[in-house]
Amino acid sequence: MSWDRDSLWTKSKLYFERSFEVDRTDDVFGLWCAMGLELLSRSTIANFSPVLLADPDKEQRHLLSALGLGSSTAQRKSIPTNQVLRLCKDLIPQFTADELSVALALAGRRNEELHSGTAAFIEYKHQTWIGGFYKCCKVLAEAQGESLTSLLGEEEAQTADRIIEQVNTEVTSKVKGKIAAFSKVFGEKDPEEQDSLKLTSEAKGEALSHQQHHRVECPACKCVATVQGDTYGREQIENKEDEIIVRQSVIPTKFLCEACGLKLNGYGELIAASIADHFTHRVHHTPEDYYELVDPNDREAMDSYAEDHGYYHFSND
Repeated sequence: MSWDRDSLWTKSKLYFERSFEVDRTDDVFGLWCAMGLELLSRSTIANFSPVLLADPDKEQRHLLSALGLGSSTAQRKSIPTNQVLRLCKDLIPQFTADELSVALALAGRRNEELHSGTAAFIEYKHQTWIGGFYKCCKVLAEAQGESLTSLLGEEEAQTADRIIEQVNTEVTSKVKGKIAAFSKVFGEKDPEEQDSLKLTSEAKGEALSHQQHHRVECPACKCVATVQGDTYGREQIENKEDEIIVRQSVIPTKFLCEACGLKLNGYGELIAASIADHFTHRVHHTPEDYYELVDPNDREAMDSYAEDHGYYHFSND
């Protein structure tokens, strides 16, 4: 068992890389994030001293092992994750009770996922923990003289910083008041008009779902509404026999309900309205389109391709 900071840091980065390779809507994403965060917290404590990770047994065998003393074959035992996280709070001023709460919740979900028959991350909505998770990562990385960029990579770090900034914005009361106002207006409409608006919103939602929007339930009138946003992270490419599917994660930033007219802008407002779960864009390509393949018997297409790509071609004239 290794308690040195570098190996724990490297392993945490590996786990985060694995989390970014899966669909953000996949429950495995949360599991990899939780395990990566646990390793990151341990690397942070090891940065102070690896001895702090050793279980303080009566004979101090684990402490001796952490110091590189004692028997090299002695079994090592670490302190539990909740104790590691509480040490982070005690040693790092920026790791507040809020960060501790998020980290403990993710650790609990991780234990439930691995040690029970419950699919713990399916019901644990992405929007409820992703902002706090990124904040934990930022604080723990900086406590080691690192950064979100060195931990997660430049693109993911930019997204993380954006989410942290939005979540910290005080918009909850404003958004709740706005939702209540639109709910009241919609509730005062005639039942027939409500039914008509509901049907219209369902049709509109279905149409927009094919235009890179994502359907959600409006928090004001409970009709079908849509969110849209910005893609981030690496593309995931699935090759099938007759098509290629490209998936990419989306952070929602805009909400619109056609039924009651409620509009929300910015990830912070969507978080406050509980409609900020990240989703996935899926684009289906034929192999010909994706790889820009050209039928060699189509002379016009061949000439056009050659011209577009700067190739020399000869005319029959």
